[in-house]
Amino acid sequence: MKITKDTIYRFLDDAAEIGVKGVSFVSDGESSCAPFFVEAIIRGSKNGLSMAMASNGHLVTKEKLEQILLHLTYFRFNISAGESRRYADIMGVPESYIFTVCQNIQDAMEIKNKYNLNVTIGMQMVLMPRYGDQILPLAKLGSKLKPDYLVIKHTSDDEKGSLGVNYKGYRELYKDLKKAESLSTDKYIVKVKWSKIQDEGKRRYSQCYGPPFLIQLSGGGLVAPCGMLFGEDYRKYWIGNIVDQPFKAIWNSERYWSVMHEIASNRFNARTMCGCLCVQHKSNEFLWDLKQGKATMGHPVGSAPMHINFV
Repeated sequence: MKITKDTIYRFLDDAAEIGVKGVSFVSDGESSCAPFFVEAIIRGSKNGLSMAMASNGHLVTKEKLEQILLHLTYFRFNISAGESRRYADIMGVPESYIFTVCQNIQDAMEIKNKYNLNVTIGMQMVLMPRYGDQILPLAKLGSKLKPDYLVIKHTSDDEKGSLGVNYKGYRELYKDLKKAESLSTDKYIVKVKWSKIQDEGKRRYSQCYGPPFLIQLSGGGLVAPCGMLFGEDYRKYWIGNIVDQPFKAIWNSERYWSVMHEIASNRFNARTMCGCLCVQHKSNEFLWDLKQGKATMGHPVGSAPMHINFV
């Protein structure tokens, strides 16, 4: 399957029509490889959607950043090392790539400040315990590049442990993680996703309630409850494909709710039947507690958080 400009435009139009709040191009590949990603971001923004993007940052030139940052809620650079040699090892690219990415981060901040844009520019480290030597180099690199933030997060593994993530191994990195956070200033925040890192790949919920609030589409247009279920082994949870059918029709279909009810039933066990620490993990924790009577819904108090359409 291949998504065309017409396909993504139709999806963004449908999303706006049915009341979707935000669309984030994070992809199971690299969204900036699509020749029309700039136009897609602008289209979604003009439709009234909050738009966001995550990228390895290598292909996003200053010219493209000038076009898209006005239309984005956040732009996140995925970068998992602060030293060029280790960047090449971890990211699987030539060493020189890190210098291009660093320049693009600086350009993004320059554009944001020049036009006083209401967009957040961030860096993200997807941390595996064996990459722990790069926590402080990356935090220090961020201090020089001065994006709005650096977030350090866990790595999600599938239910078979295919990536071999040693979740207990994160404990040995706590000291460096806290030291990285201490580099925060009033203009540059280093934030560790402690809640997921300390969960060590465990779930307290067995059913999955989150996808109707936060659904995912693959880079090929597949609509599934989450990215964990994109693989061929999970075909029974596939809902449709926006290349073949409008997203609005997929969302309105009996198939959509059949799959959603299935993963929310006792026939599905999120602890053993899909990967851990997914995008919907924190939503699932709250919804599970709500279902169990351990949490309540109340009226929000105080100021709305940033990026509320992506919370």
